[in-house]
Amino acid sequence: MGKMSLHDVVILGAGPYGLSAAAHLRSVPGLDVRVFGSSMSFWEQQMPVGMFLRSPYAGSNLSDPSGKLDLDNYHADCGIQVEKRIPLDRFIDYGRWFQRKSVPDLDTRMIQEVFHENGKFHLTLQNGETLNARRVVVAAGIGFFPHRPKEFDHLPVELVSHASDHRDLGRFAGKEVLVIGGGQSALESAALMHEAGAKVEVLVRESEVHWLWHRPWLHGKFFGPILYAPPDVGQAGVSHLVARPNLYRLLSRSWQDRLGVRSIRPAGADWLKPRMEGVPISTARWVKSAVQKDGRLNIKLSDDSERAVDHILLGTGYRIDIARYPFLATGLVESIRQVNGYPQLDAGFECSVPGLHFVGAPAAWSFGPLPRFVAGAEFASRSLARRIRGRH
Repeated sequence: MGKMSLHDVVILGAGPYGLSAAAHLRSVPGLDVRVFGSSMSFWEQQMPVGMFLRSPYAGSNLSDPSGKLDLDNYHADCGIQVEKRIPLDRFIDYGRWFQRKSVPDLDTRMIQEVFHENGKFHLTLQNGETLNARRVVVAAGIGFFPHRPKEFDHLPVELVSHASDHRDLGRFAGKEVLVIGGGQSALESAALMHEAGAKVEVLVRESEVHWLWHRPWLHGKFFGPILYAPPDVGQAGVSHLVARPNLYRLLSRSWQDRLGVRSIRPAGADWLKPRMEGVPISTARWVKSAVQKDGRLNIKLSDDSERAVDHILLGTGYRIDIARYPFLATGLVESIRQVNGYPQLDAGFECSVPGLHFVGAPAAWSFGPLPRFVAGAEFASRSLARRIRGRH
């Protein structure tokens, strides 16, 4: 392709973070920005039909410099009635509306490999085409990081699967299913399967299930803004710190880790609890052994009680490990300073390889819990644009 293939910035991913980053970077005069990926693909392919976003309405906006591409304007433009809880299909449609407005030339081809040499990034597309870039922004989400506990490695995916493996949980109608996990993904998956006619039990390692109760007097017009920032991530008071990652970064590492764990501990939204009626939840227990027999699973729990089920669904979340991004060349990954699979990032979301940025959940070690949520897209995109504008 020669010199003509050198771009200023290439963004990998077209979810909330990739699209928001693109919208902000394209406002920088003279900056050449290319975006690759399938719009909102993780949400469409790895989230179950019928789910609702756990994030509140105010914390579910994508970000553009003008602020004109938020949920309110989407609803007004499309003539859609605003709902307090956002259904998955509505959020996907919103993301694609945002994409049509801000990244109409989205290239849906996937990047197969990225490596770094002589101060430039060399990218190979799925069709073999190559291009070069001065900077790369990885906004590829968490779809590559589902956490599958090792004790289930010996079992086939037909009997043990991760919640992200299923688009339609109705396929479990009439089956006996054990759901493992106490967070929103596990609990909502259990509710959806129960409503579809499955016999479901939820198994939680902790001694209780945590619910995100919205108390009217705490979340009301008077106390609400004082105690909680709009993203509503973290406990009262702490929420404002989480919503300001540059302040969060000033805390000692021990305090960052402590508040981070408390802010993102597994929990279910308050509106989900009524839908869990009729679904037994066993707490303070875990699977000791699972043996395949006659196409089913015989399970022994830590209290020595036993179960026989058709399937285990793992609502065990995601664990970041950038080495699992298949498009990052091994040598490139090894040259990135990391902590437990997370890249160490500076204020411009840039890692130790100059010109390589990470946004979204992989930025959580450096910026706290906010990048794990859609609400973090605005902070990340503005920080990214500020850095790249200054260097352009």
